[in-house]
Amino acid sequence: QLQLVESGGGLVQNGGSLRLSCVASGSTLDSYVIGWFRQGPGKEREGVACLSMSYGIKTYADSVKGRFTISRDNAKNTVYLQMNSLKPEDTSVYYCAAGIFRLCEPKMFTQWGQGTQVTVSS
Repeated sequence: QLQLVESGGGLVQNGGSLRLSCVASGSTLDSYVIGWFRQGPGKEREGVACLSMSYGIKTYADSVKGRFTISRDNAKNTVYLQMNSLKPEDTSVYYCAAGIFRLCEPKMFTQWGQGTQVTVSS
C-alpha cells in the first residue's frame, strides 16, 4: 500500500522560498503520476503541479508557472516542490497525491498525504 508523507511547509515572507518534500513508502513511484495540490481556507482543492514518473512530463497551474518546480529523486522515492517568489495568495495546505492518469485534477488521484501548511506573510 502506497503511503505519502509531506514535509517542508512553514511560515515565509512575501517573495521567499520553500521546498516541499513528498516521501513515498510501500511502493516505488515509477508507474504513478505524482501531483501537488493545495487547498486554502474556504476554497476548493486545486492542482499546482503534476509529474508523470514514467515519462517525466510536468504540468503546472498557470498561477505558479515560472515560480514553482516539481522534481524527483528516484533513489529517495521522493518528489519535491520548489516554491520561489511566494505570494500571500499561495497560503494553503499543500498535499501530494498519487494517481495513474496525467490529468492534474484532484478527482484523478487516489492516494493522498496528510498535507503540510504553507503560510506566506505580506
